Amino acid sequence: MTVTIRRVLCVLPLLLVAVVAVRQREVLAEGLGLVTTARWPWLLAAAGLTCLTWPAAACTRQGAVLERLPGRRLVATQFAAGAANHLLPTGLGASAVNLRFMTVCGLSTARSSAALALYLLAESIGRVGLLAALLVAFPDALPFGSLLPDEAPAGPFLVAGAVLVLVVGGLAAVRRVRTVVAGFLRTALGEARSVHARPARAVALWGGALAFPALQTGVLVLVARAFGLAVPSAHLAVAYLAATVAVALVPTPGGIGSVEAALVVALVAVGGAAAVATAVVVVFRLLTVWLPLLPGALTLAALVRLKVI
Repeated sequence: MTVTIRRVLCVLPLLLVAVVAVRQREVLAEGLGLVTTARWPWLLAAAGLTCLTWPAAACTRQGAVLERLPGRRLVATQFAAGAANHLLPTGLGASAVNLRFMTVCGLSTARSSAALALYLLAESIGRVGLLAALLVAFPDALPFGSLLPDEAPAGPFLVAGAVLVLVVGGLAAVRRVRTVVAGFLRTALGEARSVHARPARAVALWGGALAFPALQTGVLVLVARAFGLAVPSAHLAVAYLAATVAVALVPTPGGIGSVEAALVVALVAVGGAAAVATAVVVVFRLLTVWLPLLPGALTLAALVRLKVI
């Protein structure tokens, strides 16, 4: 049974890539066509920055645990996790891959989950912190009023908030759930204190958490220069971070569809021409999502076969 499951898991990522590629074939064709019209030195620099995002993610993952993780396998796992993240919604793919990797490395399920939670918290704080710093430095970079509809309906948000409160209240009323959550919080807080007691781990955690969105922002800026988008780099950075923060809760695989739409709107809001902004976003997603997707899926299948995850 175990062998059969592993064989299925080896093939499943490739099948999912094929399905996603067929469904998004028009976007892929458009992106490949636009690449030929861009200035290549900027695109090559953008591709180089894209490759640095996986070591940055690996640095953050290492900083979230006390034990030293095997470096090469850790970086390979982040590359594979990126592919899994674009095939499953809301970051479930990357979380599952990293959780399994840490478990194979000898960490208990509780400690692996605590490390995963610490990573997600650090990544979120790093992204929002960079956005906040840029907004303080460049308060007029992004006119948020142009991103909001004239009459935003409050009803759906109130209903969603009420449902969330009821669900949380219902779960809190169950004693077993409270016990599990309390145990997880104790483990997570203990791990966080232990990690921050080691300066090297703390630097890796927060340095990687800041480096990852900064590198992604740099990729967008370089792609924008490749197409001659006449927008200051700081404004492009604000637009990218604001768009990705806004769509963080949208449950689509890798943000496919939602990120593109939000980025185009944000780039137009900071002063970019709509046609050029669309080309920039399509090629940016081609470099950061579509081109690494197949080799990432192959790496994922290999890691499963080698029992690294």
